[in-house]
Amino acid sequence: MYSVEWQKRGLPHAHILIWLLNKLHSNEVDDIISAEIPDPVTDPRLHDIVTTQMVHGPCGALNPLSPCMADGKCTKRYPRPLVAETVTGNDGYPVYRRRSKEDNGRTIKVKVQNQEIEIGNEFIVPYCPLLSRIFETHANVESCHSAKSIKYLCKYVTKGSDMAVFGIASENANDEISNFQMGRYVSTNEALWRLLSFQIHERYPTVVHLAVHLENGQRVYFTEANAAQRAERPPSTLTSFFAMCEADPFAATLMYVEMPKYYTWNQSTKKFQRRKQGTPVPDWPQVFSTDALGRMYTVHPRNDECFCDCC
Repeated sequence: MYSVEWQKRGLPHAHILIWLLNKLHSNEVDDIISAEIPDPVTDPRLHDIVTTQMVHGPCGALNPLSPCMADGKCTKRYPRPLVAETVTGNDGYPVYRRRSKEDNGRTIKVKVQNQEIEIGNEFIVPYCPLLSRIFETHANVESCHSAKSIKYLCKYVTKGSDMAVFGIASENANDEISNFQMGRYVSTNEALWRLLSFQIHERYPTVVHLAVHLENGQRVYFTEANAAQRAERPPSTLTSFFAMCEADPFAATLMYVEMPKYYTWNQSTKKFQRRKQGTPVPDWPQVFSTDALGRMYTVHPRNDECFCDCC
């Protein structure tokens, strides 16, 4: 899943969320993500990229006037603690390895307000060495352990366009209602991106929600006008799955969550239909597979009958 947005200066950047097939343990984080200054001797190219693109600030006591400072603290929580190895914090997020100078951690010198100061790994933004070498730009890479990060990314899809505030008023005007006008802000780069029909956001693969309920326990939405009609046990993805198992020999070989990979759900007819495009399935004529995933709705253990039926 990714979402592209533009800054006011016209440059784009992307928020990208990637699900890994296997769970990433704390002892494997260092193989993908680093928060340390690279060795300038063995890897001078990566050292130059990180020291020019991945240094935050500096801020805090070294630079109280940094734009990230608010109420005497950095809003991005820098400088970060120095630790000898990557561990999982109390909040579930990894605390990346940031070795101190005494623990063979490297340092660099930067200029702050015409003064040269020495900083260490506490000001390095986490990055992926592979991606940094490829793009040679700022690319913050983090290990996601919370649904909050997923929600943060999803909100970019529906948050709307950037806005700019402007107004023209005489010297003595004080009309608080007409004092400003909200207008959509589109930079030249964003305009070109949209004119060329490039993607603004995308989600892959497709995820189909699958209903879970007891017999005659389908969820029904109705009004006073159609209450009687809707009460006639409407088909759901679950009941349609059982019907397909009786009518379609291939469907009988599948588990419930595997249905969206080979079938599409027709919302108007409330039925599963074989996909007409995709990768042909060996030994099954007219059966095609895709990367679509099926996800059953979560059932709370307190709903014991439905929970056991789901398991």
